[in-house]
Amino acid sequence: MSKRLALLAAAAVLAFGAAATAPLYAKMSEKTVTVGGAPMYPSKTIIQNAVNSKDHTTLVAAVKAAGLVDTLSGPGPFTVFAPTNAAFAKLPAGTVESLLKPENKATLVKILTYHVVPGRMTAAALMKAVKAGEGMARLKTVAGEDLVVKDAGPGKLTITDAKGDVAQVTIANVLQSNGVIHVIDTVLLPM
Repeated sequence: MSKRLALLAAAAVLAFGAAATAPLYAKMSEKTVTVGGAPMYPSKTIIQNAVNSKDHTTLVAAVKAAGLVDTLSGPGPFTVFAPTNAAFAKLPAGTVESLLKPENKATLVKILTYHVVPGRMTAAALMKAVKAGEGMARLKTVAGEDLVVKDAGPGKLTITDAKGDVAQVTIANVLQSNGVIHVIDTVLLPM
């Protein structure tokens, strides 16, 4: 009887140990994409991942200033075209600082929501829409204006804004629990 009790105790310890490490193992087994030096976990939300990217600190600060953290943490799904810090640096001097001021919140919200499309559109879905549109696809953003997606060669996409500026997708298909992020090299501007 004591041998049987010892076996049951050992089984219980093993079961408890396996249960305790399950979340860690699940994280380790997720297929991540590295953005800004940090792994982006598909089980996390857009915001939970974005705050870890050293290449998106300006975008995260802008999302916070615009009051969009809760929205982009919500269920979505969202497709986000995420400009890097270098993309924001291309804007005229003082633009970012001005947009982050409380009195410019409405303008900042419009610019940021212009980078968001409802739904989960992977690169394959975007490419399919481009082919169906005979070389381009128009996407309606959360801001209510269109972006134009085009095929830029094997496996590459460009996004053109209302002003005609073109952003290159530099990292595609960063999957999130509430959508997908495509990293871009230019800030998109609505009319």
